[in-house]
Formats: sequence, C-alpha cells, structure tokens
Amino acid sequence: MVNPNSSAQSAGTLQAYFLLTVTTLCWAMNAVLSKFAVGEISPMALVSLRWVLVVILLTVIAWRQLRRDWPILRKRAVYILVMGALGYTCFNSLFYIAAHYTTAVNIGILQGSMPVFVVLGAFLAFRSKISTLQMTGVLVTVAGVIIVGSGGSLERLAGFELNTGDLLMLFACSLYAGFTVCLRYKPDVGALSFFAMLALAAFLTSLPFVFLEISMGYFQAPTTTGWVVIALVALFPSFIAQLFFIQGVTIIGPSRAGVFVNLVPVFASIMAVTILSEPFELYQGMALVLVLFGIWLSERGKTPQAS
Repeated sequence: MVNPNSSAQSAGTLQAYFLLTVTTLCWAMNAVLSKFAVGEISPMALVSLRWVLVVILLTVIAWRQLRRDWPILRKRAVYILVMGALGYTCFNSLFYIAAHYTTAVNIGILQGSMPVFVVLGAFLAFRSKISTLQMTGVLVTVAGVIIVGSGGSLERLAGFELNTGDLLMLFACSLYAGFTVCLRYKPDVGALSFFAMLALAAFLTSLPFVFLEISMGYFQAPTTTGWVVIALVALFPSFIAQLFFIQGVTIIGPSRAGVFVNLVPVFASIMAVTILSEPFELYQGMALVLVLFGIWLSERGKTPQAS
C-alpha cells in the first residue's frame, strides 16, 4: 500500500526540483543579459528599475496576500530590509558591475560556486557539520574558481592576481549565499507577499546607490536596448527566478536548494557561447568541471543533519 505522506513528499520534492531548475536557467540568462546591458544602461540604474517593475507587478498580483500577511510582515521589517539589501540590491549591483570586467562564461562559472558559500555559511551560522567529503568538495570548487579568476595563467596565479570582475562576482556570491542561509528565518507568510516586501526593500535600498552613481558621473539612462534588458531582467531573473527559489528553499531547505546552482554555469556557458559568441577556453572548461565535481562531492558528503 502506498504511503500518502511519502507520495506527497515525493511530489513536493519533484516540484522543488522543477522550480529550482527553472530558477537556475533564469539566473544563467541574467549573465547574458548583464553583457547586453553594458553601454546601454548603468549598473545601479538597472538594479533600481528592475525592482520598480517587480514591485508594480507583485502589487497587482499579491495585493490580497499582502493585506492578509501585513501584520506579520510589519513586525519583521528590519529583517526584510536587510535581506532585500544583501540578497537583491548588493548582489545584483556587484553582478552588473562585474559584467564590465569579465565574461558571461566566467560570471556563470563563478555563480556556480554559490553552494560552497552556502555550506560554509550554514556552518558559521548554525554550526552544521561539514564532513571530510564536503570539505574536499569545497577545496575542489575553490580550485576551479581560482583557475577562472587567474584566467588560466600560471604567472597571474603565482602572483595571486585575479580579475576585478571575477573578484566582484565572488563577493556577490557570498552575499547571496548569506541570503539563502537566512531564508531559514523567513516569516511564516505566503511566498508572494514575502517576495513583494523583499522587492520593495531592494528598490528602497538601491536608491542611495543610484544617487551615488549620479554624483560620480557614472549614471546612464537606458537606451531602447536598455529598456528591453530591464523588462527581461525584471520578468525572468527577478520575478520568476526569485519567487521559484524562495518556494524551492521552503520545500527542501537551503543546503539542498543551493546545490541546484551548479546548473547555472552549465546553462550560462551554453548561452554565452551560442548567443554572445564568446569563446570557451580550455581553462574555463577545466574550471567548470572542477566546480561541478566539487559541488557533487559536497552534496555526496552531506551529513544527515544538513537541511
């Protein structure tokens, strides 16, 4: 006889797998869109305007949930503001600035290192046990990241010289990993209303950076292409991906959900080569293999207590 609870759990897991796969496809698309944005709109203008569109969209769709959940959301205002700032504003700001200095292939590969940061973040925040196999996976992934950052150059590696854009991406990944780990503390409200407040927090916290960009003379209003990029970024990486990711984490937990990010470098590499005609160098292939293998080792070595 089939256990109803087991069947429901399997269905939920499959749903989470689907949601997280679509999420990583959208994130890979973001790496390509970040390159299209160069010269068409400045980074902070893109960050701010993408969240304006998402806030408008969510206000229309999630209005009833927002009214229902507002008493709970209001009490968690500081948490939501910090999460929106770190996970959305700061991450995306560094992401789009990095696109000015590195390739979409590199962005995708480095974004794939995020599960390593999630494992380390879970250890630091919750003292989650890290097995020997997990640590091996972390080290293998780090080796892949170093290869990407050094451009496969032994001379640059010996001098510990890393690409500026790659360093910015690594810092961005660490911020989003922190966001992923801290989703464990999310208020018990609907995914739509929670995401709507995060998007609002992202927009509000992006405004000081827009003013800074203007004062430094780096602001660029969107061109026609820039507006197309904004619309695509708002719909796919911002709206669909973030909503699906939050729901996926809710179903299977941050550590298991974080592993799906290993699909980002695969999707991003394919898109960068086919859409942007970027070259795929041997060192990038080696790095991609190391990152994916390291994440696989980390998942295989996951302790039973990890969630």
